[in-house]
Amino acid sequence: MRLALPDTFDVVLLQGEAECFPDQNAPEDAANAFADKFGWDPRTEEDPFLYIRVEPKTVHAWRGEPELRGRVIMRDGVWLG
Repeated sequence: MRLALPDTFDVVLLQGEAECFPDQNAPEDAANAFADKFGWDPRTEEDPFLYIRVEPKTVHAWRGEPELRGRVIMRDGVWLG
């Protein structure tokens, strides 16, 4: 799976393994951490919600074209530098 955050100028690109959990099947510790961080618990909503957990294997990050060199900051799950 690839996940790009947040926009086209200031980019973080994660590549790794993803697991999806319907709201009522999410690991309790992860769902509680989400609720604590965001002040909202999707498990209490009527509409379905999908939690996605990504274990990054590679991370690329850059801010604009001048930083395209050296943008790999994680490789094979290990932080570089």
